[in-house]
Amino acid sequence: MGKTILTVAVTGNQTTLAQHPGLPCTPEQIANAAIESCKAGAAVAHIHVRYDNGKPSMELEHYREVVDRIRDSGCGLVINLTTGPGQRFVPGAEDPKVFGPGTTLMAPEKRVEHILALKPEICTLDLNTMWSGDSCVINSPKNVTIMANAMKEAGSKPELEVFDTGDIQLAKQLIKDGVLEEPALFQIVTGIRYGFPGTVETLVFAKSLLPENAHWAAFGIGRMMFPMVAAAWTLGAHVRCGFEDGVQIRRGELAKSNAQQVEKAARIIDDLGGELATPDEARAILGLKK
Repeated sequence: MGKTILTVAVTGNQTTLAQHPGLPCTPEQIANAAIESCKAGAAVAHIHVRYDNGKPSMELEHYREVVDRIRDSGCGLVINLTTGPGQRFVPGAEDPKVFGPGTTLMAPEKRVEHILALKPEICTLDLNTMWSGDSCVINSPKNVTIMANAMKEAGSKPELEVFDTGDIQLAKQLIKDGVLEEPALFQIVTGIRYGFPGTVETLVFAKSLLPENAHWAAFGIGRMMFPMVAAAWTLGAHVRCGFEDGVQIRRGELAKSNAQQVEKAARIIDDLGGELATPDEARAILGLKK
């Protein structure tokens, strides 16, 4: 096996301050969490942004400040910006055709404005259409294509977020149609209700569906975060951890920081006989355009 790329997802948009009072929220906090995690062994930082009060944000200036702080730090982290916000539809209580409170659904061009402006080396491309809580996540093939074309224009490599088998089939079709380039980078998301369960059997099956030359990673949410680090590595995948996926370091104990979670994931990989990639080694593995 080659070296393993460890991604840290430092804040996400679903984790709340009520779940962890140390959740990074301001651009400075998010950037510092990513930089500290790089020193602990992470090669890639997956970035969402928030308002100071913890509410999810899509503000370009929030993304810009985080990206500038990481780049100016000299740590060399590979930056991976989300394009997930803007995909949720909540049916209205009286008329399900009309959006209800909590709907964020918007034009795909709006969801990639920060990608075109900041040109990260990686950005996520969600391929799922599924229920998430009381909202429906919608990523139509047409909208995904528009976003993928914008990513290509920005020179950013899409990280294909797949939550179930149909998402992988959509990815294969987009590759066949020339929308996505090979080798593609897949991120298998497990533990989301109504999606892939967080089990070893799931990963074995999902891996069997991927294109033969694909790069891939996988992660689990909540209590399965660290078990899935071990399972993913064993199957030859890259790995991920961070406060977006879970806030504990062990059952019943909040993690002190994202960096502490990275240290634990790094220790798991080391104990299994693996070796983490540096940011520049990750770039070489994935063929990124720095």
